[in-house]
Amino acid sequence: MSHENESKLDTTPIQLLTEQYRADLHAYKEREGLYLKTENQLKGTKQIVLEMANTIRELKTQNDNFQAEISRLNEEIQLLEMQIKK
Repeated sequence: MSHENESKLDTTPIQLLTEQYRADLHAYKEREGLYLKTENQLKGTKQIVLEMANTIRELKTQNDNFQAEISRLNEEIQLLEMQIKK
């Protein structure tokens, strides 16, 4: 075998390895991109959930305050009705 023929045979496996490396690198970059996209979506979702939880707590506190005010007003109505009947 001549030196030229050996060189051609050696180049083919290197080219194949290079092509495989490029394909693997491309697949890795796609997975990394998907990972980053998913991570950002999860962070955004987490922030939304935290904000909603805070809003729910605030609404619960307001609701409790309104319920207490309603009870107080109902008691006042009953007292006024009793005064009217006297």
